Amino acid sequence: MPKPYVIAFANQKGGVGKTTSCVNIASIAAEKGLRVLLVDSDPQGNSTSGVGVQKRGIVHTTYDVLIDGASPEDCIVKTAFKNLSLLPSTLTLAGAEIELFDEERRERRMKEFLDRCGDFDLALIDCPPSLSLLTVNALTAADSVVIPMQCEYYALEGLIQLMMSIRKVRELYNPSLTVLGILITMYNGRLTLTSAVLDEIKKHYGDKLFKTVIPRAVRLTEAPGFGEPINYHDRYSKACEAYTSAADEILSRIGIVPPKA
Repeated sequence: MPKPYVIAFANQKGGVGKTTSCVNIASIAAEKGLRVLLVDSDPQGNSTSGVGVQKRGIVHTTYDVLIDGASPEDCIVKTAFKNLSLLPSTLTLAGAEIELFDEERRERRMKEFLDRCGDFDLALIDCPPSLSLLTVNALTAADSVVIPMQCEYYALEGLIQLMMSIRKVRELYNPSLTVLGILITMYNGRLTLTSAVLDEIKKHYGDKLFKTVIPRAVRLTEAPGFGEPINYHDRYSKACEAYTSAADEILSRIGIVPPKA
């Protein structure tokens, strides 16, 4: 059975637009005709609520996948959006790391699950904002990593740490893991600091930078409150245009061509 191409959206720094990027690129890729699975691997569950799924009604979650080896049929739910399904998360996931500590193959639970998800073309994992066992599970399962990043100096320091962690996961668990690209988010070109940090990123990681940058936008921040990705909340906004362009770049880099509508 073929498995989906798996992309982990990772950054150990919070508030960099990681969940926003994961949700919106998943939704846009799905609207283009790909069968997409959005994997919420963050105990905060923001990806889950971001696609309008109510946590109170959820029976099985990412926790059940990692702890009990639950099947795709038991855990995956359909969203209200075209071709987009979800592996949801709730706060119960916060206890998974402690429970997994002494388990065998604890780093490979997510990979074993996604290897059974042959009904999907693409799986996008929203990682927690930490270099935790949950993130290691995601990186072990992933074919590649997208790093959403703000243009600020703390983010630059965090990028170096994340690259070291990716290298370590590659050595220990997943030798084929690649960094697909760095996606600049919350971009404000009028700030001198933004330009300075962007120049620094280009100097060290120029070949990894996506051409698309995601601007700061009110519509992006309000969309999760409606449980809608940006292409459903305001498809004519600059934010939607930017995420559509980012999705096109990602699909081009991994060599997936969406079916014609």
